[in-house]
Amino acid sequence: MKKRVLYYLVAVSATFSLQSCVTNYVVSTPTTYTNEYKSDAKLASIDNKKLETAKAQLLSSFSDEKLAAARSMEATLKNDEIAKTVRFTKKIDDLLTEAESYLGTPYKYGGMTRRGIDCSAFVLSVFGAATGMTLPRVAASQAQEGEKVEKSNLQKGDLVFFSQGRGRISHVGIVENVTEEGDVKFIHAATSRGVMISSLNDSYWGPKYRFAKRIISPETFNNNLANN
Repeated sequence: MKKRVLYYLVAVSATFSLQSCVTNYVVSTPTTYTNEYKSDAKLASIDNKKLETAKAQLLSSFSDEKLAAARSMEATLKNDEIAKTVRFTKKIDDLLTEAESYLGTPYKYGGMTRRGIDCSAFVLSVFGAATGMTLPRVAASQAQEGEKVEKSNLQKGDLVFFSQGRGRISHVGIVENVTEEGDVKFIHAATSRGVMISSLNDSYWGPKYRFAKRIISPETFNNNLANN
């Protein structure tokens, strides 16, 4: 009887001990450090992506601003060049209008008025009134001014110079027009008919033509504007 009771107590005690071990095992909370590390890394990755996106957007906005600024500057420069061309063209038109106002004025050697004028006085008077430029008094000295221009590149306002044979420059005129066919018309004070328009294809003036000079160009005109 005592042995049975002892055996029963031992069995019960073992059962409680086993249940206690199982209970302790189940209740124990597992370590979750690995999951926390993964979660932090994921958040960091998201933040980096947001940062890179923000940087890309910022750089893109800078690029757009630079492109817009460049286009604006280009448009401004283009408009400025157009404006300069318009001003220069108008100045040449003013020059020729002034020259044409002398048509019919009689030729007078040494003359400098509308009552009578010679070729070089005609040129310096026209340029002085239309552009404010002061040219030398005689044709040979006027021929030293400006830049030489090929006959094929002549434009309105250029000066054309002539001489008898290969002698000293003795006559000057102002290019009045260049036709589509390349015929160069010039206005000048001729001894025969006073201020008139002639052609370089003329049988009289053609052989006497020597060279041309460009006294006023877009560059010189706009530089003078900037300096005044």
